[in-house]
Amino acid sequence: MSPNSMLNSGFTDIWEVAVGVIGLRTLFVNVAYISTSSSDWILVDAGLGMFAGSILHTARERFGKPPLAIILTHGHFDHVGTLKELLEEWKVPVYAHPLELPYLTGQRDYPSPDPSVGGGLMAVISPLYPHRSIDLGDSVLPLPGDGTVPEAMGWKWIHTPGHSPGHISLYREQDRVLISGDAFLTVKQESALAVVMQHQEIHGPPTYFTTDWTEAEKSVRKLAQLNPLIALTGHGLPMSGMELSSQLAYLSKNFEEMAVPDQGKYV
Repeated sequence: MSPNSMLNSGFTDIWEVAVGVIGLRTLFVNVAYISTSSSDWILVDAGLGMFAGSILHTARERFGKPPLAIILTHGHFDHVGTLKELLEEWKVPVYAHPLELPYLTGQRDYPSPDPSVGGGLMAVISPLYPHRSIDLGDSVLPLPGDGTVPEAMGWKWIHTPGHSPGHISLYREQDRVLISGDAFLTVKQESALAVVMQHQEIHGPPTYFTTDWTEAEKSVRKLAQLNPLIALTGHGLPMSGMELSSQLAYLSKNFEEMAVPDQGKYV
């Protein structure tokens, strides 16, 4: 099956998340298209490998031109999987938090995933997931220190570490739209059944890749304080309204019980 044919094969879904925000699911991880003007746009994250065709097809259908930039919430394999192909096609800058740059320039590998956290098949098979760094060379740049998002007026980036050192989320205060990456999710990512069924409920970051639970809790509390109206997370369906507000507040108040695994080498 070609990447383009995946677009309507059940491996992808497209959502109109908010005004100027489109979400695309690549198998089990989401990317976002943010309109920055009547025709310009940026891409947030790059999804799983094998889905470059789907991402490019959606870009051509919706915008007819390359993005002005690609913003990474972090550099785990399922958020950078198509970057090589996309950069060959687009030749645009990639931005990430300075603390994430070593993992994106070949200097440092991520800690290996931890299957001992339990929770389901996705955690059990996590040793199969790549955790080596990639090397984007001069294509990747540090995000501006003032919190602005390059080429996206009205958006700001927020440092939300824990899942990775340089993890960020994006927020548009005007209408309280949040793109949270893996800081929190709307699916239990450790469970293959929950992922397949896309059962919607708020959970903490994927336990098998999260290495700093103290920082992860602080990040969830920081995002909950924003009281977002709409959220597109790195995994799971978009969520909005009271369902989002109440579940995110509950996770923030009960993070240790809800999100932190009972066992694991990073606990």
